[in-house]
Amino acid sequence: MPSLDESGEALMRAERDARKRVSRAWDGFSDFALRDNVLEVAVGLIIAAAFTTVVTSFVSDILLPPISLIPFINKNLEEKFAVLRRGAHYSKGSGYNTLKQAIDDGAVVMAYGSFIDKVVNFIGVGLSLYIIAQLYGWASNDSVIKHTVKCKYCRKQISEKAKRCVNCTSWQDGREDK
Repeated sequence: MPSLDESGEALMRAERDARKRVSRAWDGFSDFALRDNVLEVAVGLIIAAAFTTVVTSFVSDILLPPISLIPFINKNLEEKFAVLRRGAHYSKGSGYNTLKQAIDDGAVVMAYGSFIDKVVNFIGVGLSLYIIAQLYGWASNDSVIKHTVKCKYCRKQISEKAKRCVNCTSWQDGREDK
């Protein structure tokens, strides 16, 4: 039977090993998470989420209501839908008044208004980000948008300013053709 000293030493050894493992894991995590580019990405994602909320509000609260005044769109665009299969309580005269009513009745619906709303929202976010990138490039003389062309030899995309292709290392000025 092991003595108290031997079991105490084994316990101390196990504690040291556990501390070492936890310390190494923490150091690895902090090396990963606290790098400059990871923090920049995290801040960028937070700003992007807030920006997306603003653009979503702009599209749904400012842009889409005037669009819904067009004569053939007589209600909110988000509420436009087509009934593919009627539910149990469908009435031939009036049908369903809202998308929620149709879904609650068990009808199979195609909510194309919601899809159009999301497409307009996506285009709004994309255009807004493009304008911000253009303004940043104009203000800082450092373009965020990198223009590319196809390499004449390997047909892969490379920077339009490149003198040599990064993929096949051929010269882009044609000196290899001579």
